Amino acid sequence: MVLLDMRPSPSDVSVAPPGREEPDAYAISAEFYDVLQGERDAARVRRFYGRDVGSARVGVLDVGAGTGRVTVMSLMESQVPVHAVEPAHSMRCPLMTRLAALPAELRMRVTVHPHTLDEAALHAVADVAVCHNTIACLPPASRRALWPAVAKALVPGGVLLLQLPPARLPRHETTYVLPPQWVGRHEYGGRRVETADADRIRTRFDYWVRGEEGVLREHSETFWLWPASRAQVIAELEQCGFAALPERADPAVLAARHVPVASASHTACWEVPFEGLGGRLSQRG
Repeated sequence: MVLLDMRPSPSDVSVAPPGREEPDAYAISAEFYDVLQGERDAARVRRFYGRDVGSARVGVLDVGAGTGRVTVMSLMESQVPVHAVEPAHSMRCPLMTRLAALPAELRMRVTVHPHTLDEAALHAVADVAVCHNTIACLPPASRRALWPAVAKALVPGGVLLLQLPPARLPRHETTYVLPPQWVGRHEYGGRRVETADADRIRTRFDYWVRGEEGVLREHSETFWLWPASRAQVIAELEQCGFAALPERADPAVLAARHVPVASASHTACWEVPFEGLGGRLSQRG
């Protein structure tokens, strides 16, 4: 069975002013994410985005950086500044630990923004933006509000790469088993259970740690995903001055170019309060 290692986000998200932390929605999952999904996700982000990131000439923007898989890949594959946007404190902890282990010359190229993208107020800082394990975690209004913030952060002609959300609701309860991993004498395991709930996908992560004497710990955390078709996402992006690029080898990825305003055909873009990536989103890792 194919595993979809997405880091989802709770539905009830508010945006705190810079400097004020939100209640942390990833207090449980942050401990298990890298152990259970990190290795596969590292290979996935390189396959999905590595070539585009390697061609960046201005900067790379990682929206919903999570534990830093895209951020670190971007530092390794490019020579430009990297902006990692991650509001969730529990996700920034492994992100900062990962960055701290890098050589100083690499760390000098990365800036971590502990706010949502609109609060970070980035303008024309990148020619490549990546939203990995992010879009599915946003309610529709927040998803639409993300596009103008990304457009502002990109230079004209910049490219947005995003992992598409599920196209539809699941027809029945679906369980995805996360391959167990050993850390010393303890086995870490988990599963993701998805069910339809009105227009959303209820996503419950169950985690456990086992030792020689049996189960040592068990934890659960529930998040929400919002489905949207490729056509729907493209239509939203077009309203904000993006033009979809030819389909990539992996249909899970959508690429779109930011068209300069003078030549853009869009007539309107959503400028509503951005409630995403916060207490949070993701994501994701």
